[in-house]
Amino acid sequence: MVKIIEEENPLNFDISNKHQFYTYKTKRLLTDIALGMMPSKVWSGTYEANGGYLIVKEDGEVLCYHIYNKNEFENYLLNNTKLDTGSSTRHNFGTVYLENDSLYFKLNLQIRFIK
Repeated sequence: MVKIIEEENPLNFDISNKHQFYTYKTKRLLTDIALGMMPSKVWSGTYEANGGYLIVKEDGEVLCYHIYNKNEFENYLLNNTKLDTGSSTRHNFGTVYLENDSLYFKLNLQIRFIK
């Protein structure tokens, strides 16, 4: 997805110097989410993990990233996550509802690790 967005440049950023703006922003978003950003709170930018990050893979392998390996951690997140839709019954995804005389519907997008 990020490669396609980089090529299409929908926000018309100046990419004459080959700056990968969308890749950078996606990595930041994934890192912020992994280290403390929650949808129910205003994001302060303060990470809940300060020294290192442990990732346990499905096969039991443990990956350890220290604060000095931030670039490797960001690349891992970018290369090992995907966009997914959550359960329509559990989260009422796609349900139309009325609130204050206006109709709304719930959208649900989740970021998950690739198995």
